[in-house]
Amino acid sequence: MMHRRVLLQASRPLLTPGRGLLAHGQVQLVRRATAEAGEGKSGHITANPATEGILFFNNLVPVNLSVFRRFTWILNRRKSSILRHEDKFATVGTIAPTTVVQEAIKNSKLGLGNVNVVEVLPRLKEGGAFLKFTHDAATDAATVAEAVRLHLKEHHIRAWWNPFQTVRAGLVLGRPWVEDLFRLPSRRLRVEFLPPQPGAEVAELSQEQLYSFFRPYGKLADIVTQPSDSKIAPRFAYLDFARLGKAIMARNCLHGYTITETQGGGKLGTVFRLSYEKKQSPSWLSSWIFGHPRIVIPILAALIAGITVAVFDPLRTLSIRAHITRSFHIEDNVIVRWFKTQSDDLIKRVRELRHGVDTGEAGMQVVWDDRKSEIEMIQSWLMETADTFIIVQGPRGSGKKELVVDHALQHKREAHKLLIVDCKPIQDARGDASTIAAAANEVGYRPVFSWMNNISGLIDLAAQGMTGVKAGFSETLENQLSKIWNNTASALKSIGLEDRSKDDIDANLTDDEWLEAHPERRPVVVIDNFLHKSGEDGATLVYDKIAEWAARLTTSNIAHVVFLTNDVSFSKSLSKALPDRVFRTISLGDCSPETAKRYVINHLDFDAAENKASEDESEETMKLTPSQKRTDLRELDDVIPLLGGRLTDLEFLARRIKAGEAPSKAVQEIIDQSASEILKMFLLLGSESKEWSSQQAWTLVRSLAHSEALRFNEVLMLDAYKSGGDKALAALEQAELISVQSLNGRPYSIKPGRPVYQPAFQRLVEDKVLAAKMDLALLVEAIGNENKSIDKYEQELHLLGELPKQPGELSHRLNWLLHKIEDSQIKIEDYEKQGAGLKKILLSEF
Repeated sequence: MMHRRVLLQASRPLLTPGRGLLAHGQVQLVRRATAEAGEGKSGHITANPATEGILFFNNLVPVNLSVFRRFTWILNRRKSSILRHEDKFATVGTIAPTTVVQEAIKNSKLGLGNVNVVEVLPRLKEGGAFLKFTHDAATDAATVAEAVRLHLKEHHIRAWWNPFQTVRAGLVLGRPWVEDLFRLPSRRLRVEFLPPQPGAEVAELSQEQLYSFFRPYGKLADIVTQPSDSKIAPRFAYLDFARLGKAIMARNCLHGYTITETQGGGKLGTVFRLSYEKKQSPSWLSSWIFGHPRIVIPILAALIAGITVAVFDPLRTLSIRAHITRSFHIEDNVIVRWFKTQSDDLIKRVRELRHGVDTGEAGMQVVWDDRKSEIEMIQSWLMETADTFIIVQGPRGSGKKELVVDHALQHKREAHKLLIVDCKPIQDARGDASTIAAAANEVGYRPVFSWMNNISGLIDLAAQGMTGVKAGFSETLENQLSKIWNNTASALKSIGLEDRSKDDIDANLTDDEWLEAHPERRPVVVIDNFLHKSGEDGATLVYDKIAEWAARLTTSNIAHVVFLTNDVSFSKSLSKALPDRVFRTISLGDCSPETAKRYVINHLDFDAAENKASEDESEETMKLTPSQKRTDLRELDDVIPLLGGRLTDLEFLARRIKAGEAPSKAVQEIIDQSASEILKMFLLLGSESKEWSSQQAWTLVRSLAHSEALRFNEVLMLDAYKSGGDKALAALEQAELISVQSLNGRPYSIKPGRPVYQPAFQRLVEDKVLAAKMDLALLVEAIGNENKSIDKYEQELHLLGELPKQPGELSHRLNWLLHKIEDSQIKIEDYEKQGAGLKKILLSEF
């Protein structure tokens, strides 16, 4: 280490101009740049007790600077200016220690001799510095320390970063350990009692003795001595200071101090070894929290839930309201809507001029004219105060959503008071998190933390394993869905009340009374695809929560609720939510043949390609519509009854005819396609993953191929439906193979699920190979059932035959059993004869 020796004469300033001459004679300052590891990195500062002394100054720099000592590689490469020049303390810290000693000696009245400052050793992590000085024989170190103390007490040098702390100085009595370890100061000191020589006896000081040594350095909070029965050596005690600076001063002044016999240190004396000790101060609050997890964890869960409700629920309600009113949709902007309207009108006018027809909605206007009564009925129901559901039921492709949303509720849609909830994405979601996200997306519930449900479940599981009870951090799917629907109800209520004014005649009514008196102001909730895949696991929970929420909306007069469903058994599910209400139901069937024909023709005229007429065409031919140019549309009268009035099938037919196919050929291909779907979905998959068997489905196909309708109870009496027939028919109806007609709540007839299925059934029955295969499967099943019956009868006969006597009263029973066996055997023989003929067909034809 490089040393620099500076000799300052009386005529030369020490640190500031004009302050080189001290009170008594010449002053010599020797200043060395020393690291924080002591002289020569030995960890100690050597001092001659007769002529030298050491002072420790605190509060020179912030103690918090010690954190930067972690970056030792920076200090090793390039020393900071504080370590190289102690006079930098005056710039970075409070004041330079040399300046304090210089001023104290100069102004002291204690009669000091020559005092020489040898070196200054900064202690960054303790916020202070050691100052080593020499004195003559007429002066002792204690006198110099007293002069410095009085000077600091008189001038009150305060730290600029903390005006409540002043710079203090103390005389180092022991041999300080100057180390640069990563040990941070603390208010607790560990005082170890060591012998001055190895192997010598040591005296353990009492609390009173320790108090007398350490109290002059600052207020003590506590003194904890080592238990008498402790085997830990060396013996020690803990001293807790009230302030950190006092502990630092005591540690640096008394470390290595030897207690003499007169002071209570024993015959050979006792040496203090001081070190900082991290005090574990357990708080009563933290102790109580960690000691009562069964109480704290539920309270913490309740607080989190309360904060979540207070912060996020208003945001979510506003998000739902914006979703319904479409506040942030650019396409609903006034300017954008005006340009869109003008362009739509222009395109519509051009098409009308070129085609000479009112294009409308691709021919759908014919359907809406046919269903005008249903549209007006729904609109009239929305004007009434009846708190019940409006249900529009019909098979897939019957145009339920278009009828309700685009026509019956068009005024609500334009007024931004319409909410559409599609149950299909909610039910198709896999897992609780996906279900919550899908439900939130339908209503605009934001923000949603669906992924947190899995993490909360793990936390709840860990808490349950630790405390034995559920903490309540995780919420079930039912609770999450309830939150979404409750926030949606709040948003709907605010939308319904937005038209209310203080100037109204009924302004004195409450919000609920006002909504009840103005049913036309309530928003409308359309629940589409209700009971979609209702037979799957977990579907009941989703649909039950939706039904309960819808019932709350209607009974509280918050909104009108319209259900769109394909399921004919909707009343079973909705009656749980509103058991004392009569639902308003509209059943949409298929179009009449006349309406179906007009729909196809109008669809052709709308979707026809706008090709220019050729030059050789006359003006009259150019004015003809595409449907008038076709000569094969006369076949529609013959093929429409085969296809039926289902809108999806009619649209498919119109598109095939527009592509150039003849109506008869297009219908035949549709029938073939439907037959293939029936064969794949109902006849060839078996009963492993279905609620019906192939034999049960084939029985209906074969019967409905020859009859437009079957008696419901007659089907249940067939051999294939004797076991679980009701359940199989309900599943086949849900799959839309058949349609069950009811009268006064009682099923009475069975028809094909779609009109096109009737000719498709006939097409399947006409396939000799397929019919032989399925009939043979029915015969095999029937033979198996008869054999089971014979086994049962024979077991009873065997049981009766083991009786010791045959009473006469059993003769009728025996004859009955014998006749049953005979009848079953005759059926088996008949079935085998029929099966032999079917096998020949299978062996001879492809």
